[in-house]
Amino acid sequence: MKRNAARGTTATMAPILEERKSSIMTADGCGGAGIACDKVSVSGSVSQRACAYCGARVVLNPITNACHIIHGPIGCSSYTWDIRGSLTSGEDLFRHSFCTDMRETDIIFGGEKKLIASIDEAVEALHPKVIFVYATCIVGIIGDDVHQVCADAEERHGIRVIPVQAPGFSGTKSTGYRLGGQAIMDLIGSNPFPRERAHGVNILGDFNLAGETWIVKGYCAHLGIDVVTGITGDASVEGLMRAPEAKVNVVQCAGSMSALAETMETELDIPFIKVSFYGIEDTTSSLVRMAEALGDERVVRATRDFCSEETRKLEPLIARYTPLLAGKRAAIYVGGGFKAISLIRQFREFGIETVMVGTQTGRPEDYDVIRSLVNPGCVILDDANPAELERFMVEKGADILVGGVKERPLAYKLGVAFCDHNHERKHPLAGYVGVRNFAEEINSSMNSPVWRYV
Repeated sequence: MKRNAARGTTATMAPILEERKSSIMTADGCGGAGIACDKVSVSGSVSQRACAYCGARVVLNPITNACHIIHGPIGCSSYTWDIRGSLTSGEDLFRHSFCTDMRETDIIFGGEKKLIASIDEAVEALHPKVIFVYATCIVGIIGDDVHQVCADAEERHGIRVIPVQAPGFSGTKSTGYRLGGQAIMDLIGSNPFPRERAHGVNILGDFNLAGETWIVKGYCAHLGIDVVTGITGDASVEGLMRAPEAKVNVVQCAGSMSALAETMETELDIPFIKVSFYGIEDTTSSLVRMAEALGDERVVRATRDFCSEETRKLEPLIARYTPLLAGKRAAIYVGGGFKAISLIRQFREFGIETVMVGTQTGRPEDYDVIRSLVNPGCVILDDANPAELERFMVEKGADILVGGVKERPLAYKLGVAFCDHNHERKHPLAGYVGVRNFAEEINSSMNSPVWRYV
């Protein structure tokens, strides 16, 4: 047993699986061998990742006037809008999940007829602009020809019916991200827009959780930065079809959208920059870099002035909470590397040291940046499981864990405060308003009177 210095709780130290040791490292502030990442999860390690199908749904589900048909058992349709929480300013067809509800007889004799009937029914009842058809694990096993069914449906109905061949076993959640990006390219095409007429930006990788896309778009409107479309937060099919017009792609969630951004650069000649709108430092840097990428000096000056003013407005907030939070220790376990990097910086703004940080889909370059930001001794993990998270939170005496719904019970059982930075949350954490919400949440969680009784 080892005692958690932060709360006085105890936990049994589970052994680390031998196969997992290369995906765990301690920051030493210098170079050396990197961390093993972007690989299939170790069998038996109870990974916190979702499957390839879920990754595709993350990317495509926020398209507001799309119809999503899951070709598979009814259980797969549970991963839908309610889990992601993307908001809409227009149509809300995307909030409904449709499924062919494959049963034993369909698995034995094939489910193509059921899928054909489902597509026909959806077109007649809903009149969608586009239909995405997701092939799940069982379909990948029995071999239904989803591509041909979709091609025939397009000819029959005169709308786009796009197959997403994403059985869960086909790879990691990152695989699903790439498949979702391929489906978007299938929708918008690969005909470059004349570069001399290109304008504005596409925002990739913001899914409008708690309305965060609207915050960023509000900043852009104030500064004179034209947003062509979001991919895919609060996006419509019509908006996505204009995506090739953008001068620059702005990639927020690098894990889900890097592959699509690279494809759009190759096929549509749209360069991209990676940004993050979490925390004062990253929000300011990202807005300025967006303005600079568009090359309008007037917009650049306006952006610098705006960021300086918004930062000044937050100085009383930082002054208020820093004495309450400085010296605390944070553990981070989130989906992508860029979010983890922003959180390290954001905690640092309040004098909080990050002592453990991990991601589900981080890349080697993400972990290089993470290692350069944290203090020596910080534990860095890729694709961690609950036993590892528990072990290192206790070992490092974490006062708070930032994570998602799967990690919340673990933190509370250890007597550790928790901040929900996942896709189910109802309040925005992006932009300057998000700094205020974040500060209030971590303070109320870490300094709650309840910890006196734990």
